[in-house]
Amino acid sequence: MSRKSNCRLLSTHDDYSMMVKLPKEQTSVVTMLRNPIDRVFSTYEFSVEVAARFLIHRDLTSLSKMAKRARMKAGGVSTLDIWPWKYLVPWMREDLFARRDARISKSHSYIRSNRSYDMEEILMPLRDYINDPIVRDIIHNGATFQIAGLTNNSYLAESHEVRHCVLKYQSLGQYVLDVVKKRLDSMLYVGLTENHRESATLFSNLVGAQVIAQLTKSSSSSDSAINNGSEHRSLLPNSTSDANHQDTYRKLAKVSSASKDAAANINMDAGKLMEAYESCISSLRNSQSERRVKSLKRISPANFTKEARRKVPELLLQEIKLLNSLDMQLYSYAQDIFAKQRALMVQNMESLQSAHDEHANNNSFSLPSWKVVFLVIASLLVLFFVFHFVNARRRTSKVKL
Repeated sequence: MSRKSNCRLLSTHDDYSMMVKLPKEQTSVVTMLRNPIDRVFSTYEFSVEVAARFLIHRDLTSLSKMAKRARMKAGGVSTLDIWPWKYLVPWMREDLFARRDARISKSHSYIRSNRSYDMEEILMPLRDYINDPIVRDIIHNGATFQIAGLTNNSYLAESHEVRHCVLKYQSLGQYVLDVVKKRLDSMLYVGLTENHRESATLFSNLVGAQVIAQLTKSSSSSDSAINNGSEHRSLLPNSTSDANHQDTYRKLAKVSSASKDAAANINMDAGKLMEAYESCISSLRNSQSERRVKSLKRISPANFTKEARRKVPELLLQEIKLLNSLDMQLYSYAQDIFAKQRALMVQNMESLQSAHDEHANNNSFSLPSWKVVFLVIASLLVLFFVFHFVNARRRTSKVKL
């Protein structure tokens, strides 16, 4: 999707520490949370999938030369520029190459296991993945640390020390979790990945319609949230994390408010938002599925399917839960927020329907205003003539007497 200079939406993998770079009073935050177990599986599968794309190369040396030339020619942002993939994919890529070289040196392709998550001759087993120090630092309880602003990609210099302290003394995690829950409460909207379509529907009804209405009615454009790139750089601390975020700063420099003309041209409602979503998500899923199939062919017979996931031992699933205890609690809290948002949408829809029905009933049983005026005047005239007729009869009776 092309970026527009007047875009006021920033979609990012950065953690909550990003807020120190944005005007707090003018910034609203929305987020999507995922079931922690599914999140671990997803990071494992996607790391392998992307890393497997590079197996077309003969070796890592050939890959490095080709990648360097490709990056010089290509523009835009690569998966390898995005957290956490910029850490996970190169690590997994080296592992895949090492295992392929080991198979070649042994001159056989015998695979001892038929479980895709435990084919150590082909790829790193899931049990090794979840216990690796890299994954313990980046992935486990990742949602909690992201919303806390304490990932290894944080803008806050002290975040790494705090995170490592929490990892070492796990009882401190509850204090971090309390902060994160309060931040969820203050967010404009909280969705759930497992309820993706319903999350989109709720968002379009609770948030999207309001935003569209505000933009449409806007009579003037607001000041840019961030004036220029030099101002961004002046906000940055002198730390090694600066280099990791230069691309983000360039994006932020392009973030500005929508103009009056752009707002006036908006012709969309919640229903049309959902139509656009359905069209976009369908196309995206198709392209992702095709790319995934091509990538996984390079590590066949390993294949990440629902059936393969069901073969993962229960003990391993329990271990993942324990390693993500903070995220498990946070996800439960997010589910409660989501349920409240759903109830609010239902309440709003019922109120709108009630108002619509009342308006329809009033229209069906009431007369137009001009008819009401006519009836009132006619009634007054009738009363006037009746009054005069009665008085005339009385006067006539008196004369006869």
